[in-house]
Amino acid sequence: MLPRLFCLVSARDDLALLSDLAAAGVGGFQVRDKEATTAELVELTRVVLAAVRPFGAQVVVDDRLDVALAADADGVHLGAHDLSVPDARRLAPDLVVGATCRDAAAVARAARDGATYAGFGPVFATSSKAGLPTPLGTDAIGAATGVLPLVAIGGVGVAGASACREAGAHGVAVIGAIWRARDPLGAAKELVAAVV
Repeated sequence: MLPRLFCLVSARDDLALLSDLAAAGVGGFQVRDKEATTAELVELTRVVLAAVRPFGAQVVVDDRLDVALAADADGVHLGAHDLSVPDARRLAPDLVVGATCRDAAAVARAARDGATYAGFGPVFATSSKAGLPTPLGTDAIGAATGVLPLVAIGGVGVAGASACREAGAHGVAVIGAIWRARDPLGAAKELVAAVV
């Protein structure tokens, strides 16, 4: 089962909270740390896995199939400039493979290529990643549903999570809505409730 809520994780986040987040119902974690070396990324992924797997949560690694395989993660999330989805599927036929998509045509292509889900966004304005295109809005979700499960990302908070689900998204992926909240665990519980 694909989680309805993914929390992105880097080495700068409070890793001591991971088990509590998973226990609160965060079903997916995406390890994304652009500044980490390969060895650091493998170690970070193993730390995340040890913290959340006992609660049944899935862990995918952003960009790096090699790291996902080395750490025994559940999957990989691939962007436009990463390893292709068909190559990832050939190398790791049993892993979850996510593909970044920005429109319905990209979602259809990802489905043909063998992706498990589409990371769809940015839905709202976000400061978590530079160089992103104009926010797509929730109408774009409705236009792209039905081919692959869509995981909406980009500026998603509690209200946005509900709006994304209502528009047809399978779930959402968040960074700041948890890690920049005054009470990350409380925020996670609100997000879990919003995406049920």
